[in-house]
Amino acid sequence: MTDAVAIRPARPGDYDAWLPLWEGYNAFYERRGPTAVSEAMTRTTWARFFDGYEPMEAIVAEQAGALVGFVHIVFHRNTIMMGPTCYLQDLFAAPSVRGKGVGRALIEAAAARAKAAGAPRLYWQTQEGNATARLLYDRIATRSGFIVYRMDLA
Repeated sequence: MTDAVAIRPARPGDYDAWLPLWEGYNAFYERRGPTAVSEAMTRTTWARFFDGYEPMEAIVAEQAGALVGFVHIVFHRNTIMMGPTCYLQDLFAAPSVRGKGVGRALIEAAAARAKAAGAPRLYWQTQEGNATARLLYDRIATRSGFIVYRMDLA
């Protein structure tokens, strides 16, 4: 990276800088039109990051005073570990910084935060076709072998 990237917890005042990244993330996953994330859900998500009763956190990457990436993590209990498990729900780096270590730095920050919270594991999922991200993931983590199913209830 030519300019240093700072990794830090998101702050409430980061909303306007985070929002275009969030919109880029959702566009990547083709969440538009009827499947778009609503403004109300976006604002609720942002508020959850700063609510001490919510198990969600946001970490951002900042370069030259601009946000260039984020990772969102969710802590939860499980039935096979004493400590909480940490789910890396969302990871996004601006196109201008991809391939320059920002994604890795955000994952490492999420792992450090999870470890500090007593979590013995950080895990995430991605789409099979997300080949670029999978190149990184395959280098830094172990593929679990699990297949994700979901049942929409709404």
